[in-house]
Amino acid sequence: MVVFPLHGGDVRAPSAVFDQIFEVFLLLGTAVGVVVVAYTMYHALKYRDDGGGTDPYADKVERPEMGEMPTGGAGGRKVFYSFSISAIIVVSLIAWTYSQLLYIEQGPDLAQEEALEIDVEGYRFGWDFVYPNGHTTNTLYVPQDRVVRLQVTSTDVFHNFGIPELRVKTDAVPGQYTSAWFTANETGTYAAKCYELCGSGHSLMTTDVVVMPQDEYEEWYAETNGTAASGNETDQRIATEATALGGAPA
Repeated sequence: MVVFPLHGGDVRAPSAVFDQIFEVFLLLGTAVGVVVVAYTMYHALKYRDDGGGTDPYADKVERPEMGEMPTGGAGGRKVFYSFSISAIIVVSLIAWTYSQLLYIEQGPDLAQEEALEIDVEGYRFGWDFVYPNGHTTNTLYVPQDRVVRLQVTSTDVFHNFGIPELRVKTDAVPGQYTSAWFTANETGTYAAKCYELCGSGHSLMTTDVVVMPQDEYEEWYAETNGTAASGNETDQRIATEATALGGAPA
């Protein structure tokens, strides 16, 4: 039996990183909104006209006459403080978000994480997945809690490979390879789709991503022995291409 190291369980998955970015923006935006609305309502109520006809702050502030520029305001300190605090928050948020996206771009440290490398080939209108032992399949099988690196290309036109639930997305360019990575913490079947309009069968260019427990994946991988796709998968590819081109499967 082929034994694979278990690394992905200790790695932050792209889905977790994007969820964290969303939560930080949501919480910070909500906090800023609450402060601004509360500050506005406080001053609107405090300085409202009560209909008495007199200025209750006449002896406390110096009102400008018609045509005069307002004075006072503590020398603009409030504006300076508010601008400085806002700038610090925005710059810090940009720097933190950039560091998170840089982690997504570069992936985990290869010196510590031994990733499973899979080649992905897009064609009209389906996907081929080539494993290190040469096995080719139309369904992506991966182990749970393992870093998976995809090398994506296309055999004909521009495609875009994406697994929305796992937050994976990269271009499939003819003659070039683009890379993406992910790790799935839960077993199950996810949907991979093409996100680049590539022809009449674009909407049919979907496939399953099966996340398996480690031992089940090892057993499945040991049985492949570098073989090509199974007969059912080959028939499915032919049927998909024929349907997309407006014909009937042979």
